[in-house]
Amino acid sequence: MTEDLLPALTARAAEAAHARDPACSCAAATLAHREDTTVVRHGAIVAKAHAPDTDTAALTVRTAVAARLPGILLPPLAPAPAGVYGRPVTYWPYGTPVDPDDPDAAPWEEAGALLARMHRTPLPDPLPSMRGPEKAARAVALLRDLVPSHPAASPVLDAWADLPPWARGEAPAPGPLCLCHGDFHLGQLIRGPAPGSPWLLIDVDDLGAGPPVWDLARPAAWYAVGMLDPDAWHRFLTAYRAAGGPAVPPDGDPWPALDVPARALTAQTAARAVTKAAAAGRPLDEVEEWLVDACARMRSVPAAAPAD
Repeated sequence: MTEDLLPALTARAAEAAHARDPACSCAAATLAHREDTTVVRHGAIVAKAHAPDTDTAALTVRTAVAARLPGILLPPLAPAPAGVYGRPVTYWPYGTPVDPDDPDAAPWEEAGALLARMHRTPLPDPLPSMRGPEKAARAVALLRDLVPSHPAASPVLDAWADLPPWARGEAPAPGPLCLCHGDFHLGQLIRGPAPGSPWLLIDVDDLGAGPPVWDLARPAAWYAVGMLDPDAWHRFLTAYRAAGGPAVPPDGDPWPALDVPARALTAQTAARAVTKAAAAGRPLDEVEEWLVDACARMRSVPAAAPAD
């Protein structure tokens, strides 16, 4: 039924858009079409078909949380997922994403403040666990299962093995838990079409209770391996701290808190890169080599102990 999903989802999005606005502009596009996710737009509506193995009950809770936090998360257009060919589907307003061709305009300050506000929100009840470590473990397991003999696999797997169990999704995380996004990067931000619309976080698939430092881990990892400009990292971290974010101390060295999750995200990203390169039968590109080299360097530098 996979081949039928895209046209069916496209038709559902059109129906939803016309029901909400009979004068719909009918601007339509496929925003993503992968084995685990399909996203289409029709006019002001975005329809997302989630992964086949999605826990629909947990997704319903996550969608409800987004509805209750409209100034932080993009609110859904329907209170619970629908179904298309056995896949849970959610509906959302269309928004303008971050422009990847204009890095100087990237909203790092707004992202830091949004994450801090989310982390300071009282934990809803019920709430599933944040899925970040679980997804990282899945990416590494896929590398181990599919291409364990690839020359770049060994440093990635070794770096992963050196992480504490909580960062590998094998044990509860230490410290107090917060409401976390679980998969933060700039692609998880949109703003409405009206001038002055605020930036909001999107994608609730991994939302849940977890260590807030995980949401800072990907930018921290990019900064550590040289993929994120130091000024952008400073702007992001400063805004997070100024908004009272609890993941790191309000001043001083943040790295004792960030080091382990940043290593985990580096290993996850490297694992995905090596797996994809091997599947395509191509060598690693420069950025992918940086990630693997970073994993190799991790073994020579012990992970920082979390601050008390």
